[in-house]
Amino acid sequence: MATQSKIVWTAIDEAPALATYSLLPIVEKFTGVAGISVEAADISLAGRIIANFPDNLTESQKIPDMLAALGELAKKPEANIIKLPNVSASLPQLKTAIKELQGKGYNIPDYPENPQNDTEKTIKNRYAKVLGSAVNPVLREGNSDRRAAVAVKEYARQNPHKMGAWSHDSKTHVSTMTSGDFRSNEKSVTVDAPTTARIEFVGAHGNVIVLKDKLPLKAGEVIDGTFMSKRALVEFYKEQVEDAKNRGVLFSLHLKATMMKISDPIMFGHAVKVFYKDVFEKHASTFAELGVNPNNGLGDVYAKIKSLPAEKQAEIEADIKAVYGHRPPVAMVNSDKGITNLHVPSDIIVDASMPAMIRESGKMWGPDGKLHDAKAVIPDHCYASLYQETIDHCKKHGAFDPRTMGTVPNVGLMAQAAEEYGSHDKTFQVPANGTVRVVDASGKTLIEHAVEEGDIWRACQVKDAPIQDWVKLAVSRARITGTPAIFWLDKDRAHDAQLIAKVERYLKDHDTNGLDIRIMPVAEATRLSLDRMREGKDTISVTGNVLRDYNTDLFPIMELGTSAKMLSIVPLMDGGGLFETGAGGSAPKHVQQFVEEGYLRWDSLGEFLALAESLDHLARTTGNAKAAVLAKALHKANTKFLASNKSPARKVGEIDNRGSHFYLALYWAEALAAQTEDKDLQARFSNAAKQLAANEAKINAELLGAQGKPQDIGGYYRPDFAKASKAMRPSATLNAIIDAIGAGAAPTVAAKKKTAKKPARKAGKKPAKKTAKKAVKKKVAKKTVKKKVVKKAKKAAKKASKKKVAKKAAKKTAKKSTGRAPKKKSAKKRSK
Repeated sequence: MATQSKIVWTAIDEAPALATYSLLPIVEKFTGVAGISVEAADISLAGRIIANFPDNLTESQKIPDMLAALGELAKKPEANIIKLPNVSASLPQLKTAIKELQGKGYNIPDYPENPQNDTEKTIKNRYAKVLGSAVNPVLREGNSDRRAAVAVKEYARQNPHKMGAWSHDSKTHVSTMTSGDFRSNEKSVTVDAPTTARIEFVGAHGNVIVLKDKLPLKAGEVIDGTFMSKRALVEFYKEQVEDAKNRGVLFSLHLKATMMKISDPIMFGHAVKVFYKDVFEKHASTFAELGVNPNNGLGDVYAKIKSLPAEKQAEIEADIKAVYGHRPPVAMVNSDKGITNLHVPSDIIVDASMPAMIRESGKMWGPDGKLHDAKAVIPDHCYASLYQETIDHCKKHGAFDPRTMGTVPNVGLMAQAAEEYGSHDKTFQVPANGTVRVVDASGKTLIEHAVEEGDIWRACQVKDAPIQDWVKLAVSRARITGTPAIFWLDKDRAHDAQLIAKVERYLKDHDTNGLDIRIMPVAEATRLSLDRMREGKDTISVTGNVLRDYNTDLFPIMELGTSAKMLSIVPLMDGGGLFETGAGGSAPKHVQQFVEEGYLRWDSLGEFLALAESLDHLARTTGNAKAAVLAKALHKANTKFLASNKSPARKVGEIDNRGSHFYLALYWAEALAAQTEDKDLQARFSNAAKQLAANEAKINAELLGAQGKPQDIGGYYRPDFAKASKAMRPSATLNAIIDAIGAGAAPTVAAKKKTAKKPARKAGKKPAKKTAKKAVKKKVAKKTVKKKVVKKAKKAAKKASKKKVAKKAAKKTAKKSTGRAPKKKSAKKRSK
């Protein structure tokens, strides 16, 4: 091997985190045979909180800052990172995670919403590193190539998902601002020479407050400044609430309070105050005493009033209910539980909620538990036309047919925190009437806005090198596929005008002969893409960072039924690879279902696809020929997995996430056993393939038998490893077969007591069936897989202490019991 064969697998949150307890042990065993190390890196919300607050933790509680480490790795050519969806935490999610960790004995501070001293200000600033889109800007050191894999698209055509029927008379529509918003107020410049700028607020009396100092700008970098007018926003909300009532449709608000962690919670809070105006005015003093924050939604009101006397609490709850008597019905997140669109800012995320509505005939759930037409309120009009054009198209032509529709892959500009998703540290709520300006090192004003108290001002940046790489990637994909590529840019938008000049310039650096490459504003690009899609034709969308998110949810949800099945590759600018597993978020409702009834419907196809691409990349960059064989076999396994319809269903009694992992392992092992390129791999997986196939019925019975009852995983944001592993690996038969893979390279459950004393079997020689059967029997008898593996590892290490290979293998087996590389503590201590 030319260089180290290592893949980093991110440990994250919610449904994909649960799935990892089942899938990662399989991946580790399969790749380990090829000399590939798969290391778990904890970048979960809880993990990032712990890493940022080590001050008062015990040594056993402390963990390294893996996000920072991965950020550095992403800038190196050897980077090979598989990134699963993580929580972009809203403030309510952060506070819940903090409370959970404190309950587990972690001495970390509360989040100070209104810091009263320097210590609390420091704490709040440290928590700011964890809020919102904290992970993606750090890891995404390259631009995005997202598309449906051929096998996935073909499966969708053969097995079309349900699409709701559209009516020409549908009242559903998008409402967006036409003035006073971010789009309307945007100013943009390209910096000619390197400089260090600062962002200042100048008050009405000339007092200057530096909002951000030392803002480095490179030559050729584009910087924007804009603001959302509070006055215009509040007036807009008032108009839309009244209009929704007059039209007889649901009122629904669609923001992205997770990724846009500074601006959108504020905008959400204004909507809450407008809709529940009577309640907030009547109980203003009480809410002030309780510290009610409308930016956290109506749910914050319900949570805070629990401390009041029962009579006062009942009065406020009655006043809230009275609001619904003269307001339009609100779209619901959960009709049965009475959770509205305005309860929690992170419950309705525009790039997920709008495609779901469009797929459901343009309807959302109402308070009565039924589907109704809705007003989709999207305040800023930068990208709102994407959804209005799609709604208009469906009203006119009806729902799309997954059997015949084309596809819209995406090339997204996101490297080095490009555009809005990199604006968090440059977004401010204006303290008073005055001016916000960006000033360079020479004192020259680059951008300036007159603002009012409460306005939301923000700046965005795009460096020149990522733009060049973006154009190059777009031309490459257009050439490879022969598909038209459209840059979704509007010459009438300040930021886009700067990008258009660069795109036109850099396109000249490439051979575009015979290629269809265009530049179109959002509405026109959407219209053309939808028309071509209905005709069964493909169109590449080449977009900025936000539209990358929106498009790679909207089009896949219409095409495939979900965006989690998208292939998402990020060729890192320094030569490494980042492989993202779909675009569908972390599915909190899936976790709720699993905890309540032991059924996890998370689809890990995104992980399967990403792993295959990661192995391909590893083979190319390290010279590991076995990695190439593993990748080729996994591609075949993925195709068979889809053709055999082994993805999770939705309810108890049917295949779930854990069952899908069994079939992935079966098909992957069979493909490796059938190939002839690598005899060693063929021999090592032949027995596993036979054992998995022979025990299919038994394994399925064990997996299905684990469904239908509540599960204790020991936590939501920080599950207990032993409990979660037990819940996600309930088949002792499957576990024994998987753990026996790689016999001869490490102690295995298939070996007899004295196996460690015997020489390793020769490559190509299969273990006896009798031994394998004993292994299964022994494994079933054990209480937990973890206890067995740790015991075997210690035993093997003791008996083979003079053999370096056995020592190394024992250490690796112990690692398997935890899913993390052993660092400061043993596997046994970690389980506690």
